[in-house]
Formats: sequence, structure tokens, C-alpha cells
Amino acid sequence: MSLIYPNIVPENNLRLPDALTLKHGPVQLLSRFVLEGDKAARDKGIRLRLRHDFAELVYVNKQQTSRGNWFRLVNMFNPQYSDLQPENSYWISGEDEHGEIVVTQAGRVYYWPDTTLQQEARLMFYGGREEGQRCVVTAEDAQLIGGVVFYGGSVWVRPDFRGRRLSELLPRLGRAYAMARWPVNWGISFVAPILVEKGIAAGYGYKHSSYSIAFPESPWGELEVVLVSLSATEAYEDFAAALVKLSATDGISSSTSSSRTLLDDKVTNTSSDGVLQGSSNRS
Repeated sequence: MSLIYPNIVPENNLRLPDALTLKHGPVQLLSRFVLEGDKAARDKGIRLRLRHDFAELVYVNKQQTSRGNWFRLVNMFNPQYSDLQPENSYWISGEDEHGEIVVTQAGRVYYWPDTTLQQEARLMFYGGREEGQRCVVTAEDAQLIGGVVFYGGSVWVRPDFRGRRLSELLPRLGRAYAMARWPVNWGISFVAPILVEKGIAAGYGYKHSSYSIAFPESPWGELEVVLVSLSATEAYEDFAAALVKLSATDGISSSTSSSRTLLDDKVTNTSSDGVLQGSSNRS
């Protein structure tokens, strides 16, 4: 069984700012960052929408994979394999002026009050379906990561929209949305070693990298990934720093000190509702 932390589910396919639920974290910082990030995307000709119809993400993925623009979607974001519910996951679509999806980002929230990523990595990666898959975890940080854990991934940008720094913006927007909706303790992802070596993973906002997690004989081949992560406090500090850059680009007067002041405005109610139970196995 997979635990689901209680949360408010927005209507499917709303504009990203309209879907934002400010339940946790520094309210002003998260709301302002999402609004500024959404505006930055609009300035690049992209309209962002918050969704939980993952079958549509699979459809977009198959289309783009057939054209050589993407790779096969990981199982954790494929409803054929994973227990994706509006209460534990979302994806962001970015549409151009013609209504075509040109960028994506997806997120899944796990609630591990009594376990850690070290124990959960294998089934998490494979969507919760037990098929005797192998996983070798040597990343030491995996032992530290538990509680409410946000996994961000499936960042894709259509080739004609690349070079606009969207791969830096989208992961942060998804993380900010999730941290406003759930009381996230850790933000994580699995990335290829070359992305860490070239500093690209740091551009996504992650502060730590831990080698490695291997998935022998996976559908993607002999796969070895690096665990990248940041704590909730580090994520808030990253949003504040990124907001300074967004505001400067937009011509808004801002300073590091004023952005850091936003860190103090936190929601303290983390919900007294009971934990919901969700199936971790889906046929």
C-alpha cells in the first residue's frame, strides 16, 4: 500500500496559477514565484496548465518519441503501470499559440513516514508494480530521504523551443506548486551522470548529488542514475534566489533581502486529516 498525504485536488487542466493551492510553506514566496514563473513562460509564448490526465501525457510522449524528440516515459508517470491519482500526482503542459503542447513537467508525491528512498527506489521507479525487477542502491543520500517526498521529472521541451532556459524554469515551477500543496520534506529526481558532471542538474535547482542507483535490465537498458535532491529549506532559498532573477528580467525592483523576508511567511496548518490509503499495484 502507498500512503497519500491529504490535500486539495484542483480541477483538471486549469491555468497553473489558478490551480495553485497555498496550504504549506512560505505563502508569499511560493505564490509570487509561481506567478512570476508563469509570466516568464507566457513571455516565451507558452501557456502553462496543471493537469492530472496522465493518459494525455503518455499520448504526447509516444508522439514525440516516434519523432525522435523524446524517450519512453518512465513507469512512475505512466498510468498503465503506476497508481497515479489526482491526490498524489500532476503534470504541467505548456502550449504554444496554436494550442500544441511544447513543454511538459510531471511530479509525484510519496508519503514515507516509516521508510526511506533506499527501500522504496525500486518499486517507485517501476510504478509500484512488482515484477521481480532489480535495483542496486549505493547512493548514501537515499538513506536520509523520507517523509513527504516530491519526485520531479518528465521535463521535455520541443526542439524549436529549446535554448530559452525552460529546463531551469519548469522544474522549479513544478516544485513550487507541489510544495504549496503538500508539506514536502525533500525534492528529488534521478538524472543521468553526464547531467551532473556538466552542471545541468544544478541548473534544475538541486543542491546534492549522490552516486548511484542502478536498474539492471530495465526497459531503458542497463540504467544507472544519480540521485539529486534538496531539502525543503534549500528549495525555499532556491525559489527566493530565482525570484530575484525573474524580477530583474521583468524590470521589477527586487532585492535578495526582500525575497528572503518572504521565507518567514509560512503556513503552519499542515492538516489534521487522516492519511488516505492508495493501492501501489495497478493492473
